[in-house]
Amino acid sequence: MTRVLVVDDEPGVRAALERGLAAEGMTVVACADGRSGLEAALTGAFDAIVLDIILPGLSGYRVLEHLRAAGVHTPVLLLSAKDGEIDQADGLDLGADGYLVKPFSFVVLVAQLRAMLRRRDAPGAAPRVRVGALELDPGSGAVAWGGAPVELSPREFAVLHALVTLPGPVVGKDALREQVWGDGDAVSLNVVEVYVGYVRRKLAAAGAGDLVHTERGRGYRIGAP
Repeated sequence: MTRVLVVDDEPGVRAALERGLAAEGMTVVACADGRSGLEAALTGAFDAIVLDIILPGLSGYRVLEHLRAAGVHTPVLLLSAKDGEIDQADGLDLGADGYLVKPFSFVVLVAQLRAMLRRRDAPGAAPRVRVGALELDPGSGAVAWGGAPVELSPREFAVLHALVTLPGPVVGKDALREQVWGDGDAVSLNVVEVYVGYVRRKLAAAGAGDLVHTERGRGYRIGAP
């Protein structure tokens, strides 16, 4: 049975999620503050975590940061009262697997949880990918340009990997969003643009500033202009 940790300081939200997820056949443990939520999450005993960002004691961002630093890779779905795209990007870049804005649809929350679990259970890593001087290793998440390492977050790596492996000369934003986030409604297309911008800046710093190009109205292309 799927075990879900819910960390939210609103009693109504906790109660609703406990009832609803139990009805979906999941076992739920609920915490009301960041520190107790972190303590529970660090056990690694859960299949997924639903984590509010604004919490007493320790914010959801810090809980997530501590989890990933400790090597706990349990899928995390962030909940927030903020719908800003930068807030979404920040949370996802810290290692979250999904992001929902309050008030949210319970049906969408369950769909995101199931999508996160499917990605977790997907088959092992793909082989290394080489495009000119660019090399990506999905097994380790390492990227190199001309043999020199390029430091990307896991989400940035997923964006770059999708750009170089999805079929066709141009990768559309919708296709990129579906490949990286796994749910067409998980993030806005502007968040996709934010992440492509992150990747571009890091590649440019490594000397690969001309690698990712925008095809206006179509998406992104890898290669010479």
